[in-house]
Amino acid sequence: MITFAHISDLHIDGSARQRDRTRAVVEYLTSLRIPVDAVLVTGDLTDSGAAADYATVAELVAPLAERTRVLWCPGNHDDRAGFRAFAGIDRAGPVNQAVQVGQAVVLLCDSLIPGSSEGELSEATLEWLDSSIAAAGGPVFVALHHPPAPLELPALDRIALRNPEDLASVLGRHGNVAGILCGHAHTAAATSFAGLPVRVAPGVKSTALLPFEVGDEYVMSLDHPVMVMFHVYTSRGLTTHHRVVRDLGESAH
Repeated sequence: MITFAHISDLHIDGSARQRDRTRAVVEYLTSLRIPVDAVLVTGDLTDSGAAADYATVAELVAPLAERTRVLWCPGNHDDRAGFRAFAGIDRAGPVNQAVQVGQAVVLLCDSLIPGSSEGELSEATLEWLDSSIAAAGGPVFVALHHPPAPLELPALDRIALRNPEDLASVLGRHGNVAGILCGHAHTAAATSFAGLPVRVAPGVKSTALLPFEVGDEYVMSLDHPVMVMFHVYTSRGLTTHHRVVRDLGESAH
């Protein structure tokens, strides 16, 4: 059995609000009686890519990182150079990482397009992904910021992954991919893509509301409490739960 906690979209920006919401998640995960095998953060660590904000992320997450492994991939609000420095990665090109977690390999993909809200997996990333899946000796999780499948949130679906067909082509060549783990949409969601389960983590900063909830295609609520997803993977497949961390009692929109 392999267990993950999954969060996304911290959007640290120098404000007390974002620090408090991130701290609430860290305190909750640190308090688990049995630590999960890894905590996955699928992008948008910062709101603008400022070095000071990456330093704040590192400070906030330090107590959790002492207890369990924390995995990161960049989002569209991140700065690639700043993310490299934060993650201790000293190489050029897309910031892709392969991390062994128990018997599984987590492939952390860089879908960042500088200056764009949309995402794309470059040819170099797709080649790396293809060879890394093939080389894995067991199950593989593909993690990236931008969801490859529509989530029925029109405004967010328009700024999702630009080239999902390229990802589907790579995934279709392998039989050991256990799931796709994403962020970006600021909602706890489950769907499928290329015959595989897709899980989208809730946003720490805010929650995207569905059009039929509010009569508008794009509303980000700041009222919703902080949440976290838990993924449990066994030989039976992937099971996901989500939990409310804490209701901080906010009222702004």
